[in-house]
Amino acid sequence: MYSKFGIKNEILELSKEVENDCETQFKKIEKIKEINSFKVLSAFQKCGLSEMHLQSSTGYGIDEPGRNKIEEIYSEIFNTEDALVRSQLISGTHALAVTLFGILRPGDTMLSITGAPYDTLQTIIGISKEQSKSSLKEFGIKYEQIGLIGNDFDIDKIKERVSKKDIKLIEIQRSRGYSTRKSLTIEKIEKAIKAIREVNSEVIIMVDNCYGEFVEEREPTDVGADIIVGSLMKNLGAGIATSGAYIAGKRKLIELCAERLTAPGVGKEIGPSLNQNTSFIKGLFFAPSVVSSSVKTAIFASRILEKLGYKVDPKYDEPRADIVQTIELNSAEKLIKFCQGIQMGSPIDSDVIPEPSDMAGYDDKVIMAAGTFTQGSTIELSCDGPIREPYIAYMQGGLTYEYGKLGILKAISKLYF
Repeated sequence: MYSKFGIKNEILELSKEVENDCETQFKKIEKIKEINSFKVLSAFQKCGLSEMHLQSSTGYGIDEPGRNKIEEIYSEIFNTEDALVRSQLISGTHALAVTLFGILRPGDTMLSITGAPYDTLQTIIGISKEQSKSSLKEFGIKYEQIGLIGNDFDIDKIKERVSKKDIKLIEIQRSRGYSTRKSLTIEKIEKAIKAIREVNSEVIIMVDNCYGEFVEEREPTDVGADIIVGSLMKNLGAGIATSGAYIAGKRKLIELCAERLTAPGVGKEIGPSLNQNTSFIKGLFFAPSVVSSSVKTAIFASRILEKLGYKVDPKYDEPRADIVQTIELNSAEKLIKFCQGIQMGSPIDSDVIPEPSDMAGYDDKVIMAAGTFTQGSTIELSCDGPIREPYIAYMQGGLTYEYGKLGILKAISKLYF
């Protein structure tokens, strides 16, 4: 059976050993799935979700009940005052831009306490090689950053800086982006927020939550974050939502973001759902299960590629803060081959051969493999990476563990044979 899929017997035998190694970790992930499933179902029931809320609107979508109910549910799940969940938010990057431009004003200072942010956010800020006339910098918004120390926050330096009380917004990127540092657990984020609040109670703390939702039992807003941002083409869309992103947090901040997305004085009142309500609700309902499958896929990949001699992060038995798994492949050729193997193991466009290319918002050529049902969906098995040393593959997703496992075995077979 597997030979028809191009998976070599020696790789298949190794996978059996790997699954035995991962059994304890898989059980832990199943427990987290159960906790987050309870959280979602409870929110649906508490908020009174009904069949009428599956209906959609067009045109202005003025005060649409279904859209409003979805945002109420998101607020309940994330323990926040309000939320903005819209198909008009095209991506996580777009939602981050809306949030930053909505909250910050000329002369304000933004501080990243997780070092340099993800490539596309650097363009938004105005600190990338690709300069944009529409960046925060062009609007007179200042930027500073404090790097991590040993994959953790530099608490002393952060407290010293924010105690001056001239920072408007602190940005925390939960996932690693295209960096080699570890993703940040909720426990670490909680400690950092507590330290900040000891010296500054007014600064706005924003967390880029992309790739992290439902990986742990708690979310950043459960531990004091003022506002979080994420994409529905990642964890919470579960491969069912075909567009959209969310922003959740304090009501006054959500109002500012909504007015940036639509228009001042209009805010959340308009925004047609355009037949997305059912996919948003279904996606959220399945998200705990799909995220669990994605994390199990990452754990399997970590263990089998470690056994094959590659440097992986996280290791299979380390705590997980997001769905991303990195594999250091040490050469452009191996990075390209691995991504091509992931594409070959995909349900869509499995015959397409991805090649590195220039992409808007990135300084290096990037290779992206994603034979996905929704373009750009990274909760579906996908793999990408910039063509730069040490040639790291950033793998994420897996709608089911079984499909994810098959894709990885295909990629390894492509890498070796």
